[in-house]
Amino acid sequence: MLGLLRSLQWHRQRRSLCQIELLVLDVDGVLTDGGLWFDPNGLLQKRFDVRDGLGIRLLQEAGLRLAFLSGGKGGATEVRARQLGIDHCLVGIKDKPAALERLQHQLGVTVATTAFIGDDLNDLAVRDHVGLLVTPADACLAVRRQADAVLSRRGGHGAVRELAEHILKARDQWSGLERHGWRDHND
Repeated sequence: MLGLLRSLQWHRQRRSLCQIELLVLDVDGVLTDGGLWFDPNGLLQKRFDVRDGLGIRLLQEAGLRLAFLSGGKGGATEVRARQLGIDHCLVGIKDKPAALERLQHQLGVTVATTAFIGDDLNDLAVRDHVGLLVTPADACLAVRRQADAVLSRRGGHGAVRELAEHILKARDQWSGLERHGWRDHND
């Protein structure tokens, strides 16, 4: 029954998924599991899911713009952004709505064509600034209640990849990947 409900949820969001031009990702709790690890020198380390990385690459090839928007900082996010070719890596952000509005203006995208994936209360602040709010399965209850869609995967464990598949399926760009696989065309 839960699978059927999730399927209906994504069917209702198909039109919104097709309109996305900008996908903005929170980092801690979305691209990571939310844990913070420190090495013996006090340097922050984060674990990122490689499947999320491929999902990001697939969305970039499909023409979406992607950005990281995080209240945290520490270097690992910036490294991952560079690895994935994310041009807009906004870290240490205290006012997410204001930063998001500046980014939308800079890129010339609208609220309706912006999607955001977040997991905690500070991410709810962008609710009125995006056309689609998505959350991982393990997000806090308040965010899940207000989200347009709740993923079945947890943050840091394929949630972004799951969203990428939903977007590509809505745009009829998934079946070819499923049949023939994907090759990295970057040099």
